[in-house]
Formats: sequence, structure tokens, C-alpha cells
Amino acid sequence: MNQDTRSLRRASLTAGIALALIIVLALFGAYGAVSALITPGDAGRTAHDILGSEGLFRSGIACLFLVVILDIVVAAALFTVFEPVNRSVSTMAAWFRATYAAVYLVAISQLVIALGLLGDPDQALRAVDAYDTIWHVGLILFGVHLLLLGLLAYRSDFIPRIFGILLVIAGLGYLADGFAAVLIPDYSMNISGFTFVGEATLMLWLLIKGSRKDFSPREIDRALPDPDSLVRTPVG
Repeated sequence: MNQDTRSLRRASLTAGIALALIIVLALFGAYGAVSALITPGDAGRTAHDILGSEGLFRSGIACLFLVVILDIVVAAALFTVFEPVNRSVSTMAAWFRATYAAVYLVAISQLVIALGLLGDPDQALRAVDAYDTIWHVGLILFGVHLLLLGLLAYRSDFIPRIFGILLVIAGLGYLADGFAAVLIPDYSMNISGFTFVGEATLMLWLLIKGSRKDFSPREIDRALPDPDSLVRTPVG
């Protein structure tokens, strides 16, 4: 086995494990801990519930901080996996995910601020609402990241093209949620909750296939130096 194949296998396994951990931590942190203690529009109830389960709320925040760290790990690992397809586009995809992680970090900080404002329920709820708003706007960046990954997966020689299509659909779902949160007052739909399949299939491929695949020299050496090549070269 050559060094490039070992490197790609290692990056695939790293990305797959990190994505699996993100799912677990995000589900507990965002939904099992944070959202479970928030009653939209009811500042008094929200402050009461957080104070009554402050340990759970803080644990949820801690899990979300770990998600941010893992997002950076995933960005770096996926850059390595998709660099042979197109280095420029892979770099952009990594930066969009890293930037999203930075925006999400700002959003999570609003939850920490909310903890210090529980004596003033209205201010605390404003901080919680700020978390939700910043997070949804950040989904625009995450959506672009998935669109770029989808393009890379579709163009690659080592991932089935259907995965690329599913990633593009997932990216469009996040873009729709992100822009709708900006353009539509009190937006409450969750389109990405129905289009996330692409992320799940990528994670499974990375864990099951990518971490064991014998990457051929053609697959490894397929880098396209021209950053505009994906635009000019017909798909297919």
C-alpha cells in the first residue's frame, strides 16, 4: 500500500468518526439539552427551566463547543480526501466549513451569556434567540460547503455519483433554511431535516468504504491544477 493511499484512508476514517461524533453530540447538545429547556416566547418559563436544570444546560453547551472543534477536524480531513479531485475547490469547501464553525462558536457564546442573565428573563431569552438566529444564518455557509463537497464527490472517481447528488440536495436544504431565517419573520420550517441524507451517506461511505479503499494511482493523481476546471469541463 502506498503512502498516498494510507493518507487517504486515514483521512476518511478521521472524517467519518468525527462526523459520527458530531451527530451524537449535536443531538444531545442542541436538542436533548438546550432546546428542551427553552420555551419560545416565554422568558419566565425558559429562565425557570434552565435554572432548574442548569447542569444539563451547561452540558449541552459543552457538547456544542466540542461540535465546533470536530467541525474543524472534519474540514481538514475532507480536504485531504477530496484534494486529489480538485485542490482549489477542496480548499474552498474546507474554508466554508471552518468559517461556519467560527460563526457557530459565536452563536454558542450567546448561550453562555444567557446563563449570566437568568436574573433578567427577558434579556436571557434575547440571548437564546440570538443563538438561534446566528446559527441559522451560519447554515448558509454550511450549505455552500455541502454544495462544493457534492460537486467534488460527483466529479471523483472513487465515490458513487449519487452521493454527490445527495450532498448537493443537502446543501440546498441548508441554504433554504439559512436564507429563509433572514428573509421570513418567525421562520420555523426545517427543510434540512428532510435533505440531510447526503451527509449521512457520506459519513457511512467514509467509515465503511473510504477507510478501507485501495485508491488507484489514477484516483490519487487526478488533481486538476486549474481552479476553473470544474466550471469549464462538462460534467459526466
